[in-house]
Amino acid sequence: MTGLLAGKRGLIMGVANEKSIAWGIAREMAAQGAELAFTYQGEAFKKRVEPLATSIGSSILVEADVQDDTSLDNVFATLEKEWGSFDFLIHAIAYSDKNELTGRVSDTSRANFKNSLDISCYSLIEVSRRAKALMPNGGTILTLTFQGSNRVTPYYNVMGIAKAALESTVRYLANDLGPEGIRVNAISPGPMRTLAGAAIGGARKTFRTTEANAPLRANATLESVGGTAVYLASNYGECTTGEIICVDGGYHVLGMAQAENL
Repeated sequence: MTGLLAGKRGLIMGVANEKSIAWGIAREMAAQGAELAFTYQGEAFKKRVEPLATSIGSSILVEADVQDDTSLDNVFATLEKEWGSFDFLIHAIAYSDKNELTGRVSDTSRANFKNSLDISCYSLIEVSRRAKALMPNGGTILTLTFQGSNRVTPYYNVMGIAKAALESTVRYLANDLGPEGIRVNAISPGPMRTLAGAAIGGARKTFRTTEANAPLRANATLESVGGTAVYLASNYGECTTGEIICVDGGYHVLGMAQAENL
């Protein structure tokens, strides 16, 4: 099927480079007819995001700092000026000090805990509040999570706690915004070779382990995550909200490693 998002407009937040999950989502959405806008943080990321946006015909590129209210106000004011309204928002934003993603969670500093929860979780509330005003006919808000939210994953540490909070936020926002016809969901891919994933200690070993043990013997691809986002943002996803949808080769169903890997 083609054209599932024809006539729809959406904002993509969190593209870092061509290997980003957010870019995989953007690429699949553009292929299905969506018109997209992008945010970036700082000139270094702008240089990476701008050519990607141009490659799919997007001309709206706005700087955004999710810890700065004025910056976020400007993002949505720009969208209101350019589009008037829009249909979906992709929140692919998370951060933690990589030095605290290699040791023990008990060594997490108070400062990094607060910063990680603010950027990785509270930012979804901030952008959803602003997006609601520009979705008069309903819409879709999607974020990204990871299995470390509910199962201990080596070195994921405070990010697991942040993702658990994020998933709870998805459920509460889904209930809050449902009467306005706005659906809120999260996609939970398995480990992927991204810039963010590389910051976590033991990332390569985690990737190989999940690939060897997942029922499908495969990790998620950018295309599979992007396709799931397309479904959720399309009219076919009109009755799906408050969900955490796993796109991880089935790894989340396991109680332990496959027999051949024990």
